[in-house]
Amino acid sequence: MNDRPERIGRRLIHNGAIVDIYQDRMMLPDGSEENFDFIKHKGAAAVIPVMDDGRIIMVRQYRNAIDAYTLEIPAGGLDGADEPTKIAAHRELEEETGYRADIEDVEFLLSLYTTVAFCNEKIDIYVAHNLTKTEQHLDDDEFIDVEIYTIDELTKLVLEGKIVDAKTIAGLMAYRAKC
Repeated sequence: MNDRPERIGRRLIHNGAIVDIYQDRMMLPDGSEENFDFIKHKGAAAVIPVMDDGRIIMVRQYRNAIDAYTLEIPAGGLDGADEPTKIAAHRELEEETGYRADIEDVEFLLSLYTTVAFCNEKIDIYVAHNLTKTEQHLDDDEFIDVEIYTIDELTKLVLEGKIVDAKTIAGLMAYRAKC
């Protein structure tokens, strides 16, 4: 008997713009077989934009999956599998918030997997300092409001359950612990 499950087959169910959905046939440690759902994601990057006074720029946007508006740190998918996440975070900062930082002012904070039970989406989170106001460059399907908070205000919103996005919670709590 093998001590870990073994993939014995994979079937593409849906090829999407952001994710591909598969059904994996798995041999379990006891020898039985089961189907597992698997969502393949191209990867993403996020950024915590910190203003000179220490306040943090956040984005509020509608999320169809939960049919609600969420308050989040700026983030987005990679433009390609080979795109460095630091470049993606740098790009998303200006696109979503209308603020820019020099690339050397964007520093790595942490990596996380969003939903390990069925998806391989990995997000690298960065912190950006020395911001300059520019303008938003939203995608055609993006409608984003920019809001600015202190880390204490954001921590309170997390603890009150008003910030529900996992990458945002993890990023903000890691940032708070480091600053």
